[in-house]
Amino acid sequence: MLAVLDKSVAKCPEALQSPHSDSVSALRDGFLTQHFSSVHSGSVTVNLGSSGLIAYSMDKQSPLLPRLFAVVDDIFCLFQGHIENVAHLKQQYGLNKTANEVIIVIEAYRTLRDRGPYPADQVLRDFHGKFAFILFDSSSKTTFVAADADGSVPFFWGTDCEEHLVFSDDVDIVKKGCGKSFAPFPKGCFFTTSGGLRSFEHPLNELKPVPRVDSSGQVCGATFKVDAESRKETGMPRVGSAANWSQNY
Repeated sequence: MLAVLDKSVAKCPEALQSPHSDSVSALRDGFLTQHFSSVHSGSVTVNLGSSGLIAYSMDKQSPLLPRLFAVVDDIFCLFQGHIENVAHLKQQYGLNKTANEVIIVIEAYRTLRDRGPYPADQVLRDFHGKFAFILFDSSSKTTFVAADADGSVPFFWGTDCEEHLVFSDDVDIVKKGCGKSFAPFPKGCFFTTSGGLRSFEHPLNELKPVPRVDSSGQVCGATFKVDAESRKETGMPRVGSAANWSQNY
């Protein structure tokens, strides 16, 4: 799976940018999608207009970590992995028996967006299993990305020369577009348009970047670790049903 998102909907953390990066423009002339298509047969690309694009293929997928794609009410979601407590989550969100993991993620997001009773970190902690997903809400221009606490699904992110954020389960795809400005997506974390990167395992702690150094000694993006000594403000202000939940993250 692949997503290339404009900085207006997914602002890149500065620490992810390597001073020695040899990145290119992932979107110009369809560069990265063409490469993705050449590597993964039968790929499908969805143009998100000025916000970017997403692409997926069922080629070369693990039977234990299958890829799923769905669109519901202008919400696009790519999901990879497996959630163990699907039956419980279907009941919790009032979904029918045919709903799968990607539909559950979309419904969980819609519950959050429409002022659900729980914060995003609690919703993600309720997902038991191995997963990574990329969600884009075209109606509100909102991005929601997450990976499980164990990093069970290979999942990477990086930034190209135009500060587009690139997400993929294929590290070579990310390297192709981002050069040295890439890293594994942090375990147990989620990324939103308004709040950037947060930990859902440790929601009260800040994340700090740790520079990655390659074999030649050059800085190669950064990983992000929970800062055990930091604390952030708690609480999620409720200011009416029209408010966007992601403004608080």
